Amino acid sequence: MKSRLLVVDRTGNRTETRSCDLARTLDRRTVGMERKETVIPGLSLFRRETPTGLSSLSYEPCVCLVVQGAKRVFFGKEVCQYDAENYLVTSVHLPTMVQVVSASREKPCLGLRFTLDRKEIVSLIADTPFFFPPKRKTSERAMVTGKVTLPLVSAFQRLIDLEDTPEDIPVLAPLIRREIFYRLLADEQGERLCRIALEGTSAHQIARAIDWIREHYMRPLRIDFLAEQIGMSRSTFHHHFRSVTALSPLQFQKHLRLQEARRRMLAERLDAATAAFEVGYESPSQFSREYRNLFGVPPKKDISLLRQGSAGESL
Repeated sequence: MKSRLLVVDRTGNRTETRSCDLARTLDRRTVGMERKETVIPGLSLFRRETPTGLSSLSYEPCVCLVVQGAKRVFFGKEVCQYDAENYLVTSVHLPTMVQVVSASREKPCLGLRFTLDRKEIVSLIADTPFFFPPKRKTSERAMVTGKVTLPLVSAFQRLIDLEDTPEDIPVLAPLIRREIFYRLLADEQGERLCRIALEGTSAHQIARAIDWIREHYMRPLRIDFLAEQIGMSRSTFHHHFRSVTALSPLQFQKHLRLQEARRRMLAERLDAATAAFEVGYESPSQFSREYRNLFGVPPKKDISLLRQGSAGESL
């Protein structure tokens, strides 16, 4: 039976495509693998044939599309689910917990992730000034879902098809990439991308703070210093940071540290105490306590489960 993709046209009416070419394309290109880095810059494909438990994943600024199945993302107290009808867009780096909620061997969860580039988005906004200033007040939340449209699906199909003609990638991929960014900016969530991309907005200031925390996550976090660096008062900084990330600055740093410690224990086979010290913890007991609060089990047991293949990161 052919997979079919339910999409939403620009008027909001539901339209079913004749057959989901994109789903078939991803199915064909991901056989035998859970993740594939394509030769097209910034484009990754993923496949899961069973539902998964929660796993940690740091999202970079990107758009994610699932053409079959469904995934759920948890950040702070927020939850986003995306599937064949809803894409996911993330405008800043964000530590999350991810779960594949709909997948089977017969109908695997199939999707893609495409990185966003702030400079390209700013250039596009400059060429099409009607995108900004925002026409209505929207939340600052960095991770949201939007309705999948036929033009967006079509653009991704043409982008992936370039793998079959690699000589065309240097010329055509940048054009399709720009088209995808245009579709996102013109969509219901486009104003959020404008706010993050353009200097002088509070969302852009928070994006700068996030970049600083990511670069210096091992250091003690001095809120007053960081707020001053981006030109905000302490209280205003806290308010806007939580509005964007659904986390406080300290919670954000803690999630980064714990996810990095988890990665090092798994990839470098470090013990918990060594990993804790390397990511900035001074107390192994505090590390173990906070690790268990985030991942549900103590470090040693968690890493053992990961190595047995009972859990793992999902794109």
